[in-house]
Amino acid sequence: QVQLVESGGGLVHPGDSLRLSCEASGRAFPSYAMGWFRQAPGKEREFVATISWNGGVSNYADSVKGRFTASRDNAKNAVYLQMNSLKPEDTAIYYCAARSFNYSYYNTEYPIWGQGTQVTVSS
Repeated sequence: QVQLVESGGGLVHPGDSLRLSCEASGRAFPSYAMGWFRQAPGKEREFVATISWNGGVSNYADSVKGRFTASRDNAKNAVYLQMNSLKPEDTAIYYCAARSFNYSYYNTEYPIWGQGTQVTVSS
C-alpha cells in the first residue's frame, strides 16, 4: 500500500509562489493516478488538480487553471504542485491522494491520502 507525505506549505503573500511535494512509499507508486485537493476552514474538500500515472495527462479546477501545475517524478516516487500567483482564496490545507487506474476529479474515489500541508496566503 502506498503511503503519502506532503510538504512545502507555508505562509506567503498574494502573488507569491509555492511548490508542494508529495512523497510516496511503495513500489506501486508509478501505477497510481494522483490528485491534489484542498480544504478551507468551514468548506468541503475540493478538487485542485489530477495527474495520470505517467504524467501525460493533467487536469485542473477552473479556479487554479493557468496558475497551478501538477507534475510527477516516478523515479523519485514524488508528485508536485507548483502554485504561482497565489491568492488569499487559495488558503487551505492541501492534500495529495492516490488511486489505481485512471485519474478522477472526485475525492471519494481516492482511497489513499496524505496528512495535508497548510498553505496560507495573506498580506
